[in-house]
Amino acid sequence: MNNKHTHWENVYQTKASDAVSWYCEHLAKSLELIKQSVSSNAASIIDVGGGHATLVDDLLDEGFTNISVLDISATAIDTSKKRLGDRASQVAWLVGDITNIALPAQQYDVWHDRAVFHFLTEREQRGAYVKQVARSVKLGGYVIVATFAKDGPAKCSGLDVVRYDADTLHGEFDTRFELIGSATELHQTPFNTTQQFLYCYCKVAI
Repeated sequence: MNNKHTHWENVYQTKASDAVSWYCEHLAKSLELIKQSVSSNAASIIDVGGGHATLVDDLLDEGFTNISVLDISATAIDTSKKRLGDRASQVAWLVGDITNIALPAQQYDVWHDRAVFHFLTEREQRGAYVKQVARSVKLGGYVIVATFAKDGPAKCSGLDVVRYDADTLHGEFDTRFELIGSATELHQTPFNTTQQFLYCYCKVAI
């Protein structure tokens, strides 16, 4: 974890929230998929790699009451807490590497990840990630993973990434995960460039 941890701490200690390429004021597609996945605002939702992202703000605005945000960078988590002020106490904050952090079993109704999975360039890392999902998401729960699409960048934040289409991304998961749908999104970066993202939306088989 040390090299990854050091890298991301450096990123979040030296760059403003809106000065990273993946910044988006509102993650509209993510919020749309989360809202269509649940029937109650009490649903348990985890945002993996939440970092500086404002998804947690929008979930709170929508009345969701059981939100967890995980990031490898304590600095990123602290920044989000400060932004939320008193509302930060309504969120469960987790700091750790998603490939090895201990998460509770059968805990989450929705697993959301925008721009973490594509950094897992080693097969062992991806396998560990999928095991985390299978263990911690409830049967019948939903998994939303967004990565760079085939036309997306080959690197991000100085690191290599893996680019996917719907078949190859879903292929990283096993038969316990039913693909419900997928969509591409053209993300406008703060630097007036574009990045193509792919969203895959799955359900954990009962």
